[in-house]
Amino acid sequence: MSTLNTAVQAAKEAGKLIRQKAAVAKQVQYKSSAQDLVTEVDQASEAMIRKQLLSQYPEHVILGEEGVEPGAKASKEALEEHRGCEHLWIVDPIDGTTNFVHGFPMFCVSIAYAYNQEVVAGVIYDPLRDELFTAEKGKGAFLNGKEIRISNEKTLEESLLATGFPAGDKEARQRNLEGILKLSPLCRNIRAGGSAALHLAYVAAGRLTGFWELDLNAWDLAAGSLLVLEAGGDVTDTAGHGYDLVVRHISASNGHIHPFLLNALKEAQATGFENMVK
Repeated sequence: MSTLNTAVQAAKEAGKLIRQKAAVAKQVQYKSSAQDLVTEVDQASEAMIRKQLLSQYPEHVILGEEGVEPGAKASKEALEEHRGCEHLWIVDPIDGTTNFVHGFPMFCVSIAYAYNQEVVAGVIYDPLRDELFTAEKGKGAFLNGKEIRISNEKTLEESLLATGFPAGDKEARQRNLEGILKLSPLCRNIRAGGSAALHLAYVAAGRLTGFWELDLNAWDLAAGSLLVLEAGGDVTDTAGHGYDLVVRHISASNGHIHPFLLNALKEAQATGFENMVK
């Protein structure tokens, strides 16, 4: 079984569990802050994914959100520990946990496979809408088996953008708000759905023109970044450097508006690099 098919199977199995539990009362635990929630379903979902991946590739290494202590420092350290892995899976068992806890229907499973630190396969599965986004390096991006492409907007004025609100770092949240204040009068509108992975998938599918957010983790971004690139878009950090697994401040778009998006964030001092660590 290929890595992509293995990821699809794992995502769908986890998605089935998530869908079943979505309407059920959940035992909620707190991670690094009141905004960063984790549930028993997160943990059960990741356990299912790990079992499926390792059954096919027992020699591979898995970097999953639930296996990392809360906070940006621990996330960076965990990624650094895995920098030498030839075969690395990057897993977010529920991206949008806070949405899941509150019954807000925007959350997903995100699974990426990186070979020598380059993401070459990615899956994002929305279990409520039964939407399966897939991509392999050099082979395009797909939604439920049909090829998807980025949107055609050429200017910010035409664009629908999305962002989020960083959960743990107050400085990152303030910087992101500065970006919203700068961009909101320049674009058609801005959305904040609470799932970075789905935002990236929506950029790939042409539903959003662009997305940016600060202080995210590899498991939030890996699969979705490949989707955008394979759909013809552009993915960098907010300073314009190319995407890799260490990027935490993300900017993704249809490519046409990318320089305008980056320039606006720079003018607003909202790239996340002002007095912050990458």
